Formats: sequence, C-alpha cells, structure tokens
Amino acid sequence: MTESAVCPVPHERDHPLEPPVGFAEALGGGPVRMLWPNGVEAWVVSSYAGVRQVLSDPRFSTRKGGQPEMRTDSGEAVLDPDQPGNINGVDGAAHLRLRRPLSRGFMVKRMNALRPRIQQIVDEHLDAMEVRGAPADLVASLCLPLPSLVIAELLGVPPEHQELFQATAGDLFGKNGSKDEYLAHATKLADVLAPIVAEKKAAGTNDDLIGLMANDTDFTMDELIFLCIGLLAAGHETTSNFLGLFTLHLFERPDQLEVLRRDPARADVVVEELMRYTVGHLGGAGLTRRATEDVEVDGVLIRAGDWVSVSLMANLDEALCPRAGELDLGRDAVSHLGFGFGPHQCLGANLARAELQIGLRSLFERFPGLRPAVPVREMRYRDDMITYGAAEIPVVW
Repeated sequence: MTESAVCPVPHERDHPLEPPVGFAEALGGGPVRMLWPNGVEAWVVSSYAGVRQVLSDPRFSTRKGGQPEMRTDSGEAVLDPDQPGNINGVDGAAHLRLRRPLSRGFMVKRMNALRPRIQQIVDEHLDAMEVRGAPADLVASLCLPLPSLVIAELLGVPPEHQELFQATAGDLFGKNGSKDEYLAHATKLADVLAPIVAEKKAAGTNDDLIGLMANDTDFTMDELIFLCIGLLAAGHETTSNFLGLFTLHLFERPDQLEVLRRDPARADVVVEELMRYTVGHLGGAGLTRRATEDVEVDGVLIRAGDWVSVSLMANLDEALCPRAGELDLGRDAVSHLGFGFGPHQCLGANLARAELQIGLRSLFERFPGLRPAVPVREMRYRDDMITYGAAEIPVVW
C-alpha cells in the first residue's frame, strides 16, 4: 500500500469546458491527497470502481464529511450537519427516515405526469426569447428559470413567491460565502415557507410535495422547511448549469449536435451521454465523505478520520465504456456517475432528466440554426459555485 504527497487542488482551466490544467495528471493511477485552498486535506478517488466503493460503503460517512469548499477558513462547516432536514448530513437510519418519504414525490410515474407542464414552461420561455429576438442570453432565458419554476411547482409554492425562490436559490450554493450569509439566505426562504407548510398541514392536502411531506410523514416543522430549501437549491443549481453546459458542448461539436437534430426522439440517450461526458470534464473533487474506519480503496489505505473526495472524472474511466474520453451521442447509455451513486444518489435524478431532455430537444427544434454569438472561450463562467457553469450564453439564430 502506498501514500501520495499532498498537492493543491488545481483550479485554473485553459478551456472553460475542459478539466482544470494538471488535474488529470495529479490524479495519476490511484487515490492522491490534495489540499483545498482553505486548508482542508482530502484523499481524491477517481477510478470508476473506487468512486462507487466510496459512495456506497457505510464506513465513509457523509455526516462527518461535507463539502471541503463549504467550510470557512477556520474549518467550520457552513451547513451544520445537525441542522434539521439536512438530508446530506446524516447516515444510515437517520438518512433513510428523511429520504424514503421524499422518494415517493420523485417516482418515475410522478415525473412523467409532470412532463406536459415542463414542456409548457419550456415553450413559454422559448416563445419569449423568440419575441425578444437575437442575440439572447440562454442562461437568463431558459437555463435559470426552468428548474426553479418546476421545483417550486412540484413543491407547491404559490406563484407569487416563485420569483423570490428563483432569485435566492443560487445564493445557497456559493462556495465563498460565510456561515452567516448562508443562514441569512436560508432564513429568507424559511420565512416564506413556514406559512405555506402550516397552511397545507392544516388543510390536509397531499397533491404537491410540501403537502405530501406535511401530512404523510412525521417530519417536524423545521425539518419540513429545510428539506424544502435543500430541494429547491439542489434542483435549481445543478440542472440549470448542466442545461447550459450541454448546449455549449454541442456548439463545440457540430457533428454530435447533428445526431440530436436528426433524431430528437433520442433525447433521453443523448442526455445520459452528455451527463456522463460533461460531469467527467468538470474535473475537481466533488462529493466528500470521511472514513470512520481504516479502509483500502484502489490499493491505498485510507485511515479512520481521513477526508475522502470523489472525482467524477471517473466517468471518463475506460472501465466504464470504450473511448470514455470522447463524446459520442450515438452510443447506448451507460451506468455513469453523473447523478452520484449509493444511498445518497441524487433524489431528483428523474426530474432533472425530464427537464434536460425536454429543454434540450425543444431548444434545437425551435431554433435549428442556434449558435453562439461569441466564441465559447470568451463567455463568462462561474467557478464560485458548487456546480461549475456558464454565467451567460449569448446566442443567435
């Protein structure tokens, strides 16, 4: 068994759609130790098998882990693992108690029933973009509003509060904020959510996710509110960024875009390949755990108490599929790690898939000549968020 020297986590990119310079080389062939800018040191695991092991082995605790970049310079966690409803900060039975009731709200049947409404939201925003004319910012026109409006409706948030939800959701996932700033954003949303939850509980309704949680579970009021905030923030941030990044990857590869244009019905398989490829090229170290016992991963002994981050560059591992480093929209879907793995696998994966499939297909059907208004390299990007993405995508058609 071997141990690696500590090196800083690379962050600088030569191309906005490629991993940080030197990251793949620093990973080498096995787990390596890397240092976050705020001083948190963690093993980084990047093989397909190793990532699946870390994310499914109960000896790697999410409660004792948390995102290194979501910790202050003093090492204090921005999001308290003891906060009620923090589903990503608990393990085992405590995690199942929160997750099982929520899973009913994200079943495939329920997500399929939501597809006509997702299509309507997409069409309305593309209509408005067409009326305003080119050039347009795709992020503001579609990528940002789509997921936040959908998750707000799924939760059962009244229309008059949805604009506030959309404006505040992104603030919760910034990497550079303090604990006080995070709590201020969360409190703003909690003040809106509390009377909504109370009203649905009193009415005994369960036709939306808030009503379902309020009346069919034993969640406390605080748990209900912060579960809703977590769902809103997660559903908004990730899907918004991926819809934009998928589009940019297609702009950079006209031959692959032509696959979608020729056969829009393949949108489901296209989204899986884009997710695999895009997440793999984000680079960096993502989901984090902390070892509760000594565990061997890919031939390296990780000691109890060590931090362990997984890199989803594992999606580019040749053990997953041939030519894993290439985007091939003609290939069959593979079991990628874009939505995580194990007990904490993304709860809203079915919802995200529906939004990405409908959004991407509709965008290029409506605007077959859609193209970037400026070179992809010259667009503005955000690396101050947990999920990397484009700040704007100027387009013409």
